[in-house]
Amino acid sequence: MTRVTDVRTDASVTVVGGGFGGLSAACYLADAGADVTVVEKNDQVGGRASRLEAEGFRFDMGPSWYLMPDVFERFFGHFGRDPGDYYDLERLDPHYRIFFKGEGEPATDGGVATTSGSDDGGFENRRPLDGGGEVVDVAADRATNRELFESIEPGAGEAFDDYLATSESHYGTAMEKFVYEDRSRLRDWVDLDVMTAAPVGLKLTRSMQGHVSKYFENPKLQQIMQYTLVFLGGSPGNTPALYNMMSHVDFNLGVYYPVANSPATGAPAADADDGGDETGDRPGGIGVVVDAVVDLAERLGVDFATGSPVAEITRRKSGFSVVTADGTERRPDRVVVNADYAHAEQELMPEHERQYDADYWDDRTYAPSAYLLYLGVEGDVPELAHHTLVLPDDWDPHFDQIFDDPEWPDEPAYYLCVPSKTDDTVAPEGHSNLFVLVPVAPGLDDGPELRERFRERILDDVADSTGTDLRDRIVFEEEFCVSDFGERYNATDGTALGLAHTLRQTAILRPPNRSKAVDGLYFTGSFTTPGIGVPMCLISGQHTADALLRDERVD
Repeated sequence: MTRVTDVRTDASVTVVGGGFGGLSAACYLADAGADVTVVEKNDQVGGRASRLEAEGFRFDMGPSWYLMPDVFERFFGHFGRDPGDYYDLERLDPHYRIFFKGEGEPATDGGVATTSGSDDGGFENRRPLDGGGEVVDVAADRATNRELFESIEPGAGEAFDDYLATSESHYGTAMEKFVYEDRSRLRDWVDLDVMTAAPVGLKLTRSMQGHVSKYFENPKLQQIMQYTLVFLGGSPGNTPALYNMMSHVDFNLGVYYPVANSPATGAPAADADDGGDETGDRPGGIGVVVDAVVDLAERLGVDFATGSPVAEITRRKSGFSVVTADGTERRPDRVVVNADYAHAEQELMPEHERQYDADYWDDRTYAPSAYLLYLGVEGDVPELAHHTLVLPDDWDPHFDQIFDDPEWPDEPAYYLCVPSKTDDTVAPEGHSNLFVLVPVAPGLDDGPELRERFRERILDDVADSTGTDLRDRIVFEEEFCVSDFGERYNATDGTALGLAHTLRQTAILRPPNRSKAVDGLYFTGSFTTPGIGVPMCLISGQHTADALLRDERVD
């Protein structure tokens, strides 16, 4: 399949929604000569990668892990630039910390004896919790992680090597043949490249749980190899084994934190000129990546209209009518939708221009929503790392309560992010910036009383499982949950991510980026191929631009 992003066009294009998919498509199309305007509902662009700033604290409200650096290099490289033109990457070590809950007494001091003078609680690679569980650090060094696996299960060190070799091979093949190549139509799969990659494609027929259990018996090791499934909006039982490639992303490619080095991403001009290594007062986080892409888009000629929710998208005899809530009408030649796919079809378009009916969308499996607490906390939190996971011995009931019998989880698995461990700019001096994310079922009732009860439960669990009691130290707090995702992002059922990567919603089985009902209408983002996550949405933007430009060439 030939990419045609070198095709030139003078078409006018309105991109509805300023998430990473829409920003990416806007860049590729503007680079091809199109007159592009991004129309965004909220006052910030970035979609779920919004920022919350209050009382000296700054939070990334959505994505907080910088993974797959090769995808960002490829994206910026297309335009003759490099991520380093905008931000530096600090590799986190540990990549993340995991508290495996025990059945004993609550943990104190993280359940781990501290080392005198240590700022981080003196954690070793693996230590017992005094509450009966244990805590492990997944390091930036692969050899250290191999030793960790071997210490948990004899023989798991060799299995770790074998697993990562397979993961790396699958990553290379999948990215080249199935991710960077858009195969959203059946005819795209009748290709020699697909045939040669068939052994990897067959991994679609097995679940991740079945795949991982062939390598590791210990449940903790299985959880370490599968926690990234939450980023894909799935569970071990419903996500295809092809996504074992995420372990290559984790253990080999690394986990990073972006730090601004350019005024375009918030760095003071003096720091940008110095080229020094110290982060100083340079901001960091996924928000600086949004800034970088926006700066690139503006340099390419993209216009932005924020605070402009779209109320209607309609095909006209010549081009389209895109009407915002304030009555402003745009008449572009083409439209790219980066808004929630189901919302756009069901709420913004007339019935005869929809590809799918309500039953289709009701029958989809949506990725989890989330209960989020953004907390400004007095003092340090030495027990926690920049990225921390808290996992029960058996996480299957939590996944069941997301996908099978939706309800608030009884024994939640959750994630804690403390960017102030790495970045001094995200909190006032003497304070910590922390957010808690608990995956929950989309569509849950999340009224005030339910939220309050769950808040109390989670703060109790954080204290009991990690030894970090936050209650009397919180100086700023804001929560975000199912209904907020629906209100802020028009997210179907309040999903935090989009369509889950289940077997029946992977590759060609995801909704297409080219409308089957209306010529000149395209979609991008986490509902389409290749799927969920910031890197995938960047690639989705190119797929959508390619589709539009291929059609321009035909016209």
